Amino acid sequence: MGNVLAVIGGSGLYNVDDMTDIEEVRVETPYGAPSDAVICGRLKENGAPMMFLPRHGRGHRVSPTEINYRANICALKKLGATHVLSVSAVGSMKEEIAPGDLVVVDQFIDLTKRRVSSFFEDGIVGHVAFSDPVCSIMAAAAYEAAQATGARAHKGGTYVCIEGPQFSTRAESLVYRSWGVSVIGMTNMPEAKLAREAELPYATLALSTDYDCWHSSEEAVTVEMVIATLTKNVGFARDVAKRLAASLPDVSKSLAKDALKNAVMTAPEKIPQETRDRLAWLLKPSPRV
Repeated sequence: MGNVLAVIGGSGLYNVDDMTDIEEVRVETPYGAPSDAVICGRLKENGAPMMFLPRHGRGHRVSPTEINYRANICALKKLGATHVLSVSAVGSMKEEIAPGDLVVVDQFIDLTKRRVSSFFEDGIVGHVAFSDPVCSIMAAAAYEAAQATGARAHKGGTYVCIEGPQFSTRAESLVYRSWGVSVIGMTNMPEAKLAREAELPYATLALSTDYDCWHSSEEAVTVEMVIATLTKNVGFARDVAKRLAASLPDVSKSLAKDALKNAVMTAPEKIPQETRDRLAWLLKPSPRV
């Protein structure tokens, strides 16, 4: 199988248009069901393959905390995804990132509290390097695609991920802003961590919808405010995804590709058979297990 882009759509992005040969695939994983069926097909314009998974499910049924992140990443890996673009609605924490702008982030701060963030458990220990959580090759390609759409795009920045589903208090927002973060959201962690464990080159396209509540001239963040801005720039997100799918970068040297090399610390003979079976999709036929 050749290169295939998997797009994980966030708030406002529940499908990618201009696809043909569409098949909705429901994937069974050791972690339960993904957020929805994975939509597999090809772009009408050039035949490039693409997968699409709505992170919150169609109809926006799943809250950030309840998303089955492990099942989502596992499903995409099992279906043959080679590149992952995560699209996420965010609040801006910097004056220069205006509502409607696109941001290709390169760092994360994880403040989530109730989410399982690793595939390695139940008798197996794995430690992957995560100092640079975004694939720089994918991020560069995503930024180039974002610029080509005509949208105002920003290269680099830190995404602070909170638990949600509530928006921040004003005090929290001011603290995060003092850290120098660029955007705030609720969904890219532990998604990025799991993508790294699955050795999937991953990049985030963040869609700025508001100035959070730190901005003195802005009203408190509301769903109505978020949706109004999303409807304007979700078209840019679709365009970025299609441009990226049509010209995927060579990620053979991505940090993600060998993330599991020497990562498993557990002696092979000590790994329970049940755990071996659960991780067969990820580690097989690795000699480490």
